[in-house]
Amino acid sequence: MADSKKYTSKLSGKRILVIGGSSGIGYCVAEASVESGASVIISSSNETKIKASIDNLLKTYPSAKDRVSGYPCDLSSPSLEFTIEKLLSQCGGKLDHIVFTAGGKPAIQKIEDATLEGIQKAAMVRFNAPLLLAKQARKHMNAGPAASITLTTGAVSERPYKDWSVIAGYASGLHGMTRNLALDLAPIRVNLISPGAVLTPLWDGVSKEYVDHFTKMIKEKVPTGEIGRPEDVAESYLYVMRDWNCTGSVISTNGGLLLT
Repeated sequence: MADSKKYTSKLSGKRILVIGGSSGIGYCVAEASVESGASVIISSSNETKIKASIDNLLKTYPSAKDRVSGYPCDLSSPSLEFTIEKLLSQCGGKLDHIVFTAGGKPAIQKIEDATLEGIQKAAMVRFNAPLLLAKQARKHMNAGPAASITLTTGAVSERPYKDWSVIAGYASGLHGMTRNLALDLAPIRVNLISPGAVLTPLWDGVSKEYVDHFTKMIKEKVPTGEIGRPEDVAESYLYVMRDWNCTGSVISTNGGLLLT
């Protein structure tokens, strides 16, 4: 009798769109999904990065040639909703899961330096895009609890940091957005992943001095003594895709940061 794969095959044959999938956590979600037998569509604002990511995936999983594709999508565009609708249409056919890990350079600044323009700009990718994605997604997805949308926030939504007020406002707002979307889009499931500190390319635009200070502070605080790795955090996204009973939930993966 052949070995059963009741659990490890739950994503096999599924169609998964990973927005922000060309690097960091998103890339690892895409990688893990391909390894699980899914067909994966990667999207980010940079077409060159998408191609490089697809090439890297196919080096690791050459047999997945027909299961990996990608399309650019600039979530900072003034015509944001049109851009999202175009991406979803390009995917062709119905999607089973959408994972949103896109983000921009962290808008870390003193509150006295905040401007209306800067606050609104910080919302585009982190808050406006997930909401408009949810608006457009239903008609491009299979119906039922087997389908899901997974959004991404951060530990700052659960524990404040000095000079992070702009980001924290949107990060915390995603908690409420997720719970309401789980009702509005039902039976499609909607969940939220809340990573702690994870070193990804999003930090490339932040000064080395700040990153070094922040990294040292986190390592001294968390019980694990380590900064999160994208490949470990990616497991939380796979979990909520696989668990048909999980919706409106926030999954924290932060090395125990909230305990200290």
